[in-house]
Amino acid sequence: MFQIGKTLVSEDLIQEDFTCNLTACKGECCVSGDAGAPLSSDEAKKLEEVFDQVKPYMRKEGIQAIEEQGKYVHSKFDQDELETTLVNGKECAYVRFSENGTALCSIESAYRDGKIEWKKPISCELYPVRIQKYSSFEAVNYDRWDICKDACTLGKKLQQPIYKFTKEALIKRFGQSWYDELCIIAESYPAEK
Repeated sequence: MFQIGKTLVSEDLIQEDFTCNLTACKGECCVSGDAGAPLSSDEAKKLEEVFDQVKPYMRKEGIQAIEEQGKYVHSKFDQDELETTLVNGKECAYVRFSENGTALCSIESAYRDGKIEWKKPISCELYPVRIQKYSSFEAVNYDRWDICKDACTLGKKLQQPIYKFTKEALIKRFGQSWYDELCIIAESYPAEK
């Protein structure tokens, strides 16, 4: 781990390669797991604001889950944390599926079509990076998940470390100067792959 400002960053962001491979995994990270995507309170408010524009992109099962549970829910693991609603405890309510079965984000679809200005929750943009908040710092870690093995393989082939794959989201979350410092550390870091 190394420190940048008030963050402790895992060396994995520099040492591990990763590039999403949707043709292989079909967006499984939006479907599997035991919780929805983590949300900040500001993002929960954004979901309220953009829902009417996102709804036309959603499946009826997702709309029904939101009508029953709300546009977001409190985490079953920590009532102080918010997350996206799930359909039957499985996929994110905001997931829709392409003709070949690939999970797509309805929020991002509305964004790409110019209906809203918010792309999607930052936790989704950052994946496989996860942020854990503590009282005096935030931990920035790589979330290893076996469903992403094809992303690791593609990342190795392209020689793209996690911090480069998630560049846009890291800058959005922490700022350009934070990311620039990460790049300086990465360039001087010993290659231990």
